[in-house]
Amino acid sequence: MVPLCALAVLPPTAAAADGRPSWTAAPSGNEGREGGGRPYFYLEGVAGTVFEDELALTNPGAEPRTVRLRGTGPDGGSWIVFASAEVRIPPRTRADVPFTVTVPPDTAPGDHPGAIAVSGGGDASRIRVHLRVSGPTLAALTVEDVVVRERGGGAVVEYALVNRGNTPLTPRLAVRADGLLGGELLRRAPRTLPVRLAPGDRVERTEPWPGAPALDAVDVHLTATAAGAAPAGATASASFVPWGTVAGAALLVAAGAGGALWYVRRRGTPPPSPGEPLPAERHLARSGAGS
Repeated sequence: MVPLCALAVLPPTAAAADGRPSWTAAPSGNEGREGGGRPYFYLEGVAGTVFEDELALTNPGAEPRTVRLRGTGPDGGSWIVFASAEVRIPPRTRADVPFTVTVPPDTAPGDHPGAIAVSGGGDASRIRVHLRVSGPTLAALTVEDVVVRERGGGAVVEYALVNRGNTPLTPRLAVRADGLLGGELLRRAPRTLPVRLAPGDRVERTEPWPGAPALDAVDVHLTATAAGAAPAGATASASFVPWGTVAGAALLVAAGAGGALWYVRRRGTPPPSPGEPLPAERHLARSGAGS
């Protein structure tokens, strides 16, 4: 049977000099190691593995301390299970608390970062758990849902980046726009974006284009790259039309057409034949008032 925790009494020199309660948390096995030993937990194995390790909790003070333990990371931290989620540490004592990390059998290969959160007495600490699942890794990135919209006298390009693989990605983006009337309108060299995509992550971003044309039909090309992944691209088309100017021109054309039609109709009315009454005379004759 695995003990709930192993206790070790510290030498008197390790106690806090002023007697104040305090505690520290670190991977076990660091005692007496030059340079402090392990700064974090590193676990590596295939999917389905159950890892075992210990967390060292040290109370050098003169009063007992109670701390609470919680796992964070993959699947909400449920992979990390402690022998006890709450530990009471006697004065001048180190408690080594066993815990397990269970990797589900269907876990994708790659890095699955997590941490152990420790809190108590108003203090808190986090010890990183670096878990690497062995197996072939796949780096895959896609660019999706590209839309070009006019905005504020310019334009903005909306798009989404999706990590379709099983390893974290830091994407780079290049932008190019070609116009029907003026050739290449925009070219931005590849640059690293301030995002890190975990496997399965999707992030929506915008690319401002303040110098977009006022009148043109354009094709905007986005190309995203990441280490180990094939380049991913997507294209969106848009038409820039100054509708205010077009509407004014349409009104002028409509007015001119109406005037021309009136003139043509006016010119197309045949004159009355000799002896035929004028339009006014016809009206009076129909009303019985003719002379």
